[in-house]
Amino acid sequence: MTAMATAHSEVFGRLEWARRVWCLGAIHADLARLTGVHDALAARLRPGDRLVYLGNMIGHGPAAVDTIDELLAFRRHFLALPGMEPWDIVHLRGAQEEMWTKLAQLQFAPNPREVLAWMIGQGVGATIRSYGIDPDSGFGHCRDGVLAITRWTARLMQAVHDRPGHDEILSGLRRYATTGPAGLLFVNAGLDTGRPLSEQRDTFWWGSGTGFPAEGPAYGDFRLIVRGFDRAGGGPRLGPHRATVDGGCGFGGKLVAACFEPDGTVADWLEI
Repeated sequence: MTAMATAHSEVFGRLEWARRVWCLGAIHADLARLTGVHDALAARLRPGDRLVYLGNMIGHGPAAVDTIDELLAFRRHFLALPGMEPWDIVHLRGAQEEMWTKLAQLQFAPNPREVLAWMIGQGVGATIRSYGIDPDSGFGHCRDGVLAITRWTARLMQAVHDRPGHDEILSGLRRYATTGPAGLLFVNAGLDTGRPLSEQRDTFWWGSGTGFPAEGPAYGDFRLIVRGFDRAGGGPRLGPHRATVDGGCGFGGKLVAACFEPDGTVADWLEI
């Protein structure tokens, strides 16, 4: 497979020829911490660096729209650096982005009212409100049937479309990213070490029932698995084969950005 074909995969991001990889843990629409990390990161980037956002960029926090605007602004800064290409920066799908995608298909759910209530309780309500729509207005449409729900979800998607670049971010999400064989693997919440990457499905953003112990075994020939969200809120952890870079951002904690060498060594670390 050529570098160009791999780079444009709709499933995963391939960070080829990476000298270092910066990755940001879950943001949860905490704009102040994101801009703080971006400001610090701008002074630390070097030629050959790559950048991965590890999912859960939106959700829970009130500033989803402004957060995506900030992601777009920093993407422009990153791509303006010498030698950077569009596929050198990857945005992963987290549970929040997956729920947002499923929200657009709410009319097909057998119990749409219950699904909407669950999503709102999981943090999607704040994202809906950020786009200028009252999340509770969806319940009335659920009561009125499929066509009413379709009109409501179309309004949500139009609100995204009306924000320049938001479609590009939310439709270009990847399931995982890798630097290649015997390299680094980047995921949102975890993975099932008993399955190949092609069979992980939603394990990437919902995590595995076995958790993600820092001292867990290697996965295949990857040197290090890096995840950006810990549902249990255990904080950043570094092990021989696994790393968690979630500082609890969006829940009163810090936003973590970690920089890894190709062999898994930590080259730099930011917490805002």
